[in-house]
Amino acid sequence: MSERILLGMLTPSSNTVLEPVTQTMTAALPEVSAHFGRFRVTEIALSDQALGQFDDSEILRAAELLAQARVNVIAWNGTSAGWLGFEADERLCRRITGATGIPATTSMLALNEILARTGVRRLGVVTPYLDDVQARIIANYEGLGIACAAERHLGLRDNFSFSEVSAATLRGMVREVAAAGPEAIAVVCTNLRAAPLVAEWEAETGLPVYDTIATVVWKSLVMAGADPGRVQGWGRLFQALRD
Repeated sequence: MSERILLGMLTPSSNTVLEPVTQTMTAALPEVSAHFGRFRVTEIALSDQALGQFDDSEILRAAELLAQARVNVIAWNGTSAGWLGFEADERLCRRITGATGIPATTSMLALNEILARTGVRRLGVVTPYLDDVQARIIANYEGLGIACAAERHLGLRDNFSFSEVSAATLRGMVREVAAAGPEAIAVVCTNLRAAPLVAEWEAETGLPVYDTIATVVWKSLVMAGADPGRVQGWGRLFQALRD
């Protein structure tokens, strides 16, 4: 038996999409398995109560439990740094590694690395979030020198509800954003059923589409020493950036 690669994923408690998608995405890699730790996240908003869900202490407790499974990497499979500021994820990764000795990454830091490596400066943004959350995400990308070419969002707050957004709705949002001519499209939310549609969207639009479940799986595989190019059918990311 080849040496196992264990991916640790920190998961919002009300998320029902990222676990099955991650497991399906990595199914062709028999030595790779994903292991999940949850902490409480039920709403996405800019209220004090909603922002408090992402206190590092809660996330660190979940990370320390994942570390007991001797995972190769610990990844925050969530997008909160999009509105909190990307430095929140940088700090979180430092604290996770300091507490566990295990390398750490996040969906958003992985996405930002991909955008930097591919030179994207005009981004399309698709999310289920509220107006003010979406505005904060766009502003944070502008701070990185990445302009929003077009965006669509659904004005939803309840995290569980994101998982019930239909494929037809997602297709419509992506097509509308693609029509504005961005250099790439980011689907920012790990509780949307978007990742299985990425290859279809890329074939239709000719644009790279980066789903935030896929971005963290890609980076976790790279950090754990697995070839992401073996992940087939989930978009060009896995073949385009193999290290």
